[in-house]
Amino acid sequence: MLKKQELAYWCIVKNRKLYLINHTLPLMTPAQIGGNSEQARHIGEYHKKPVYWLEATENYKEEDFYSQRELLNLDSTLFNLAGKATQLSHMLHTQAYCSACGERCKLASTELAMVCQGCQAHHYPRLSPCVIVAVRNRDKILLAQHPRHKTGMYTVIAGFVEAGETLEQCVAREVEEETGITVKNIRYFGSQPWAFPSNLMMGFLADYDSGELKPDYEELSDAIWATKDQLPALAPEGTIARALINHSLSLMAER
Repeated sequence: MLKKQELAYWCIVKNRKLYLINHTLPLMTPAQIGGNSEQARHIGEYHKKPVYWLEATENYKEEDFYSQRELLNLDSTLFNLAGKATQLSHMLHTQAYCSACGERCKLASTELAMVCQGCQAHHYPRLSPCVIVAVRNRDKILLAQHPRHKTGMYTVIAGFVEAGETLEQCVAREVEEETGITVKNIRYFGSQPWAFPSNLMMGFLADYDSGELKPDYEELSDAIWATKDQLPALAPEGTIARALINHSLSLMAER
């Protein structure tokens, strides 16, 4: 239950964007938030303070909402809770009708799920599993540029997992499809919830095995082998892509 004078972090969502004050999540009491704060849902804790998800009302200004990418400098725990809020908001708006019977759904009162008002089926947030992999060839790392990255940034290879596919098979397939090379020694690195809009990124490391670098220009703008001394603009800190790159560069430095 909301306590009107208790400080809390607020993830106020509108069109998959977050309400930020001075480029960070507001730390306020429900009384300071006002408006529809009673409709907030508790989604976690951060530094012994509650974190709430709240859908924005019309009186919030559009220019006060930002992409979650603005929060990449936050501690990962709070960043992921902000992502949880945007994923729940995405569920609220995209799973408004039951996939079983077509009746209207509404947010359940006792859990973070949509419940059908007809057949009572419960529908949970849909997550899309993705792999992301840093490939190393001795003192070089494989970096790729995507058409959507207008700043010229380079990152590592990523892609969605297909039905009936293991994560390792997906890693090998995505690398070969997008760059023409094969990899070996695929091993797990870590994961990151990525609410754009509802992905779970599972990171891997791999070593070059064979093949000549031939980018698929329907997927990529460019693909290169880069040394630690000649790096292009890279994915930002706070992303699992950058963590994979940094780790690979540290391994290259040990050689």
